[in-house]
Amino acid sequence: MEKTPKSLRLQIGLFGRTNVGKSSFLNMVAGQDVAITSPVPGTTTDVVEKVMELLPLGPVVFLDTAGLDDVSTLSDLRIKKTKKIFDRSDIILLVTEPNIWTDFEDYVCSEALKRNIPYVVVVNKIDVEAPQKTLLERLRKKTEKVVCVSSVQKDKRDSFVNGLKEQLVTCCPEDFIKPPALVGDLMPKGGTALLIIPIDLEAPKGRIILPQVQVIRDTLDASGVSIIVKETEYLKVLGDLKTPPDIVVCDSQVVDRMVKETPKNVSCTTFSILFARMKGDLSEMSRGVVAIDNLKKGDRILIAESCSHHAVEDDIGRVKIPRWLKKYTGLDLKIDVCAGRDYPEYLKGYKLAILCGSCMLTRRETLSRMYHAQQAGVSVTNYGVCISFLQGVLERVLTPFPQALKAFQDEKAKKQR
Repeated sequence: MEKTPKSLRLQIGLFGRTNVGKSSFLNMVAGQDVAITSPVPGTTTDVVEKVMELLPLGPVVFLDTAGLDDVSTLSDLRIKKTKKIFDRSDIILLVTEPNIWTDFEDYVCSEALKRNIPYVVVVNKIDVEAPQKTLLERLRKKTEKVVCVSSVQKDKRDSFVNGLKEQLVTCCPEDFIKPPALVGDLMPKGGTALLIIPIDLEAPKGRIILPQVQVIRDTLDASGVSIIVKETEYLKVLGDLKTPPDIVVCDSQVVDRMVKETPKNVSCTTFSILFARMKGDLSEMSRGVVAIDNLKKGDRILIAESCSHHAVEDDIGRVKIPRWLKKYTGLDLKIDVCAGRDYPEYLKGYKLAILCGSCMLTRRETLSRMYHAQQAGVSVTNYGVCISFLQGVLERVLTPFPQALKAFQDEKAKKQR
């Protein structure tokens, strides 16, 4: 990886009415023209993403949205995309103008509160009109996090940006400042992680995929040792080691083989399960997978990928998981697949949603997908948990996570009763 992936950056959503200066504000913060600006309302037609280093926060991505009061021809589509950014945002910047506060601003504040997203009100265009004392008093009843800026006063840029940084630091989510570990907390300092990485049709030429890279990096951050091996050489390498590894991690597609070949006293799991813990709620996903045992003929299942890629002949989401599901249940199931950020708005009617490892999503996005499924009464799990369940080895690979293992066992016992 040459730079921090977007999914690991702090996601800052820019919201506001058309022509309040969101794009100009983004250009001012970035110190360069990254978004097209114009006095014509509705210039921003899609979400503009700007990745940058914003010290002392570190890697961030700004999400510049279309105006919520857009009345142009494509307004419905633009506003629909804008509203989806609520699910991605770790922090919301609500950009407004001096002395104007409408139902649109109230809507953004209410959505932020409902979703427990911290927000900062940015009063822009103070070069045109000074904000009245009554407005500032009204705003501070909603939030103490208010900054006043002018996107065109370049000589005062440092002052404006420093004031913004100060507010962002105070409301930066704890899980960004101290992100949950992937594998580092599952082994002692200086411990060994043996990583089984198949090289198949889906492996990018000359590279290994992002989740595997991140596990290697997390091992190094924990002062650990990574040993990388293909599944065909796993047993030989295991036998050559003087002491057993502290943990074995494999690709979900070879989990059955890995469990059979791994001694009972060696802890093991999969890359996808590690990401289920870091990006989502592993206990809830472990409970949700039990729904597979209650499926009936014709039930609908959603398989949700987070990246858009060209599907290969034996694609994991489109081919393998559907095949394993039908083989396990013996049922004719209706399976839908969505990719990228095209997560369905309406989930009622599905019996189960199976999320991918979410390496391309933020933790907030993954939790939001889970929340929307649960609100619709849909059980939710992920690729790694699902595959391990279908292969009959889930309890073994959940052993490093006692809370998730108990959640699975309790749910299974409950369904059996």
